[in-house]
Amino acid sequence: MGYPPRMYELIKAVEATRQRRYDERHPRLSPEGKQQLLEKFHPDYRPDTMRPVKVGVSRGTVMPHELVDVLESWSRLDPEKFPLDKIDYDVDVLIIGGGGAGASAALMANENGADVLLATKLRLGDANTMMAQGGIQAADKPNDSPTLHYLDVMGGGGFANKPELVRALVQDAPLVIKWLEDLGCMFDKEPDGTMTTQHGGGTCRKRMHAARDYSGAEIMRTLRDEVKNREIPVLEFSPAVELLSDGEGTCTGAVLMNLETREFLIVRAKTVVVSTGGFGRLHIADFPTTNHYGATADGLVMVYRLGGRLVFLDATQFHPTGAAYPEQIVGLLITEKVRGLGAQLVNIHGEQFVYPLETRDAVSSAIIRECVERKKGIVTETGQYGVWLDSPMIEQIHGEGTILRSLPAMYRQYARFGIDMRKTPILVFPTLHYQNGGVDIRDDTSVTTVENLFVAGETSGGVHGRNRLMGNSLLDVVVFGRRAGVAAARKARHVESGHLSLAHVSDYHKELEDAGLPKDRISPILLPSYTRHQAVPGANPAV
Repeated sequence: MGYPPRMYELIKAVEATRQRRYDERHPRLSPEGKQQLLEKFHPDYRPDTMRPVKVGVSRGTVMPHELVDVLESWSRLDPEKFPLDKIDYDVDVLIIGGGGAGASAALMANENGADVLLATKLRLGDANTMMAQGGIQAADKPNDSPTLHYLDVMGGGGFANKPELVRALVQDAPLVIKWLEDLGCMFDKEPDGTMTTQHGGGTCRKRMHAARDYSGAEIMRTLRDEVKNREIPVLEFSPAVELLSDGEGTCTGAVLMNLETREFLIVRAKTVVVSTGGFGRLHIADFPTTNHYGATADGLVMVYRLGGRLVFLDATQFHPTGAAYPEQIVGLLITEKVRGLGAQLVNIHGEQFVYPLETRDAVSSAIIRECVERKKGIVTETGQYGVWLDSPMIEQIHGEGTILRSLPAMYRQYARFGIDMRKTPILVFPTLHYQNGGVDIRDDTSVTTVENLFVAGETSGGVHGRNRLMGNSLLDVVVFGRRAGVAAARKARHVESGHLSLAHVSDYHKELEDAGLPKDRISPILLPSYTRHQAVPGANPAV
């Protein structure tokens, strides 16, 4: 298949400037220049993308329309009629979500003596963790330190991050790398056995640990195998549809739904960990997404109804390099590791227009500016905008064979469509990648406004501030998944099994009625519907 002839002609401009760009270094943005760029071009600053939520503990807070729609929706359950007299599972710790955070929590809760049940929407491991590519950050080299890592995270997040969460993230990072390796995770290493590390955007040291370009899959494989080896009970295809409380704001369990039989299951638990991931499949601002099929903000909906405060949800991360061609993979992630190895972003004239390892929000904004304001982007036959990511530079810098050695999954992703990224650049455009905000938590992952409830991974908010750096999501899910498992297990030792109630859902429905909101929306939506889409979602989201 390859590119159409017209695009091969355009690639000649990229090839003609490659040596000059190789010899030069593009300047970094000044703080003032970066802020101006974000305010003018980042989707978070567009006036048409958000509105305040009308109900709940965070009412009045501005969030994306698509998220507000699911928050301002009615429960799948009738709280006045749903029977709660038959308990199907009675456990110490219920973990909702089977990605990296949920699996890590299950392992640590089990290790701390708790009777654990893990329930997940799809299969164990079907999560954004599995799809993460580039790596996981940890300051474990002699020239690095958790302090430097802390400063990078805070700077990348606009210094809006919750400091205690960032401190936990960076302090636990070296331990997490050792823990994963001890469990069998196969990180890239030098011939002498030391860990290979690379730069990520916004970092002052090379601290990105990776397993080629399928780091998340390798980490998830390791965690999933250990959950199975320890025989921790797992309910697959059984998403939670509502949390349960004692009627006074303390979490006491959850209602699950079997996706195959549609029957409901009641789980009473002394403590609950919610680790259901993000909201990518809501297609914020009509962008395509890198996220897995189940990323529909379920955890946010359920925790919010129970009184969990939401933070930083007006800050969505759009990854700068989502695939823009071919159409079959539009929106899929092109790992930042490609830029970390030296690939540059260039426009239709072969000009580099941004330093490739600026923070993701800045690079995304620069790409949108290049396509929309400067009219120097490439437009495909279907109207999709993009710019070139000059991947052949990698082998010019590091030598022949680097792409096959360091980016095998990425190479195969394009080779199946007749595109050899060793020889020709690839077309990219920003794609919805990460939910920066979420539920407000403490550093032990306990929810600040709900007792006996813990939230870990992408469902939580605060650690990344307004923008996440590459490699801190895999770190986040393992660090805070582990902390959630420990905290939930220890708390469960001192908790008596509570009364089961949906009174908080009744109260929430009353708020919806008082706000005059329509009754035709139900959430959590569980699985996205694409029946209304007539074309690729977000083909030209910036226009």
